[in-house]
Amino acid sequence: MRLDGILQYLIPKDKKFFPLFEQATANLLKTSETLYSLADAVSPERRKEIIREIERLEHVGDNFTHMIYNELDTNFITPFDREDIHELASVIDDVVDLIHGSAKRIDLYKIGELSVPMIKLSELIMKGSQELNVAVCNLRNMKDLSAIKEACVKIHSLENHADEVFNNGIARLFEEEKDPMMVIKLKEILATLETATDKLEDAADVIHSILIKTS
Repeated sequence: MRLDGILQYLIPKDKKFFPLFEQATANLLKTSETLYSLADAVSPERRKEIIREIERLEHVGDNFTHMIYNELDTNFITPFDREDIHELASVIDDVVDLIHGSAKRIDLYKIGELSVPMIKLSELIMKGSQELNVAVCNLRNMKDLSAIKEACVKIHSLENHADEVFNNGIARLFEEEKDPMMVIKLKEILATLETATDKLEDAADVIHSILIKTS
């Protein structure tokens, strides 16, 4: 029997944590897609609508996080390490919060057209969220270990790319933007977006830890 087949027998059957994690990462993916759609929002009205939707999704994400924490408090048997469950829920929530924070700053700072680095970082967050969703959905039965590992590797690669986009974006910002206040505002948005990719990498590290502990 293959290793992933053996793991299906070893992992406790669970009908609570896995569905919650799957819903949380699906919500994260939707949030990241909504952020990326800001790049095409021409009118202020459309932008306000998108930001309101991100805020709504952030509240949905908070609910999933609290539900996972509540399950931890009330269940003695968990499908994998309790610390890993808490950490994975926390970092997924962090990514959604950072997306929301970025969108709110774009609104509050009255940023008109998004810069190329902002759009690229938003795209990388979306792609990382897609890969995290793949990894989490395969955790339920450990039915495709290669898919989980491949998704985690891609998330690490996307984070490295995000570092490069962020550094180049900051360098260009200092060279081209003459308004010191605008430099501060744009740098803060870029930093928040880049931190979201760091948190996605943290989530991939937690999943890798789960694989090691269950192997």
